[in-house]
Amino acid sequence: MARNDLIGGALWEEYSQEVQRRMDNPSHMGEITEEEAGENRLVIADFGAESCGDAVRLYWLVDPETDKIINSRFKSFGCGTAIASSDMMAELCMGKTVDEAVKITNIDVEKALRDTPDIPAVPGQKMHCSVMAYDVIKKAASLYKGVDMESFEDEFIVCECARITQDTIMEVIRLNKLTTVEEITDYTKAGAFCKSCVKPGGHEAKDVYLVDLLNQVLEERQAEEKSRKIIEAKGDGSFESMGLVQKIKSVESILEEYIRPMLKADGGDVELVDIKEAEGRYEVLIKYMGECMSCSMNTTTTLAGIEDMLNFKLKAPIKVIVT
Repeated sequence: MARNDLIGGALWEEYSQEVQRRMDNPSHMGEITEEEAGENRLVIADFGAESCGDAVRLYWLVDPETDKIINSRFKSFGCGTAIASSDMMAELCMGKTVDEAVKITNIDVEKALRDTPDIPAVPGQKMHCSVMAYDVIKKAASLYKGVDMESFEDEFIVCECARITQDTIMEVIRLNKLTTVEEITDYTKAGAFCKSCVKPGGHEAKDVYLVDLLNQVLEERQAEEKSRKIIEAKGDGSFESMGLVQKIKSVESILEEYIRPMLKADGGDVELVDIKEAEGRYEVLIKYMGECMSCSMNTTTTLAGIEDMLNFKLKAPIKVIVT
């Protein structure tokens, strides 16, 4: 029976000629034995995809002096797409160091299988097969280096097909003020393939979906807009727009955080008496306490330091006066 009959003519046309060739005649299928390894190190890694039941075994022959992969072969227990993806994955590994190979992504595998740069090599629902090829590389590298697979993944992946992280997606939404999942896909390619990451009910269950991240950013945006409107209603947030009570609290907080610790260290303190507006500036009336009352610098260096700090923090024309 022809493969065209098994899959269906229309769907079969969605597979590139390169994928079809490697399905029927993979170039790197097979195993590497200990006898072939000789002085080189043989790495054998197994990885299975729970979502579809496919599995792949990757063989690496690595030069221990240079960490270069001098041969790479595979065995695949799965569909034709898994065979083609694994075959290309093994080919891409050869000639690279282990550190270089672990940077190969499933997108690299899929693009290498394309006949033309702008047309995907496989239909979106089969993109997960190239993810398995990507994961088995990480498994092989972890065995070679004696580390956990997770050490190669320092960010949370939301879209396994496009290998797009949660931080990247949220940053793109924020920077470009996106409002729909379709826009997220246009900007990042997340959700463009199997669509499992878009919302619940897809090919594979996820912990986080694109709709969740979009709603989170939209809620943040609404909260920011609400806060902005409140500030506009009360003023622009500057010292000048504050009421007297707000001005007093602002000055008190600066005195408490930056001024009083230094004064108390020498047995002194300062008390805010009042704030008055006069001739385009704000007069902050203070009263020294403790050792500061008799200190010779209370009207020079100390006073100038308090005034400079208030001007710097509040971005307003302030004159400090000792009462």
